[in-house]
Amino acid sequence: MTVIDKMQKSGSRENLRWLQDSSKHDRELEFHEMDVASIDRMTDVFQKRGPFDYVCHLAGQVAMTTSLADPLYDFRTNALGTVHVLECTRKWSPKALVAFSSTNKVYGDLRHLQYSQNETRYLLPEYPDGIDETMPLDFASPYGCSKGSADQYVRDWYRNFGLDTVVFRHSSIYGGRQYATADQGWIGWFAKQAIEQDSCKRKGAEVVPFTISGTGKQVRDVLHSEDLISLYQTAYEKRSLCAGEVFNIGGGMSNSLSLIELFEQLSHLLGRSDGLSYTRLPRRQSDQDFFVADITKAHHLLGWSPRVSAKQGLTQMIAWVESL
Repeated sequence: MTVIDKMQKSGSRENLRWLQDSSKHDRELEFHEMDVASIDRMTDVFQKRGPFDYVCHLAGQVAMTTSLADPLYDFRTNALGTVHVLECTRKWSPKALVAFSSTNKVYGDLRHLQYSQNETRYLLPEYPDGIDETMPLDFASPYGCSKGSADQYVRDWYRNFGLDTVVFRHSSIYGGRQYATADQGWIGWFAKQAIEQDSCKRKGAEVVPFTISGTGKQVRDVLHSEDLISLYQTAYEKRSLCAGEVFNIGGGMSNSLSLIELFEQLSHLLGRSDGLSYTRLPRRQSDQDFFVADITKAHHLLGWSPRVSAKQGLTQMIAWVESL
């Protein structure tokens, strides 16, 4: 197994050591610290280590806030880097399947849809099962543009060059070994804030409120990393069914949460009835008030469905954060 990573995300070094320790007794792991935006280095790895059977393209600049601050870096990593992955695979691993980690942001901010709301969440009455793959693309924010461009390049390399590719438009992914930050990994980030507040309350210390953007009613469906791994394994096993396809992927409506609902669940799991303390900031630019993936296509075509419930995943996430 060959792994390429730029090693800039929080926890990268820790996860590399964990992977290396985990692979000592069952398989070879070769690691290359490099940027997918470097075509020379990408070419070198594919020429020397290929041909590969399966290319999982998970590399990317993942924060919308970063894309607004540095759109050129965002483009180089997400759009140009993806073309490099595709071309290296086409030239030196032409029989491989390329699975690309895209995003729900390719659909834009979805402000044109008809919303309602209750006490804890925004609602989309016309989409009771969530958003499916027929929703028109509408790239918004530099992040949406770079990932959306990459998304379409991956589709096109199947149509024009015959390279087997599949696009997974992900909602919110979380799970153990995700070293979350304020800009990426919101489940883990707020779990950390909840644990810190719980610790302060138990000690009788001052509780420092954390911040959220918007009303707290914005909704996402959450998918545990175990189910994500299962999806990518299933795609490889059923590559003839998914080659050239696009799938909206998340936890589905049954695993959807607003921020307010997340805070209620975290408080309950930590055994507190007094809730979490937070303050509100303005709504983030180009944010979606509601996105839940309709995962019907993935279920019907691949036989895949999430198995880890939001409650189970949150319980595991709290345990992981507390172990740090």
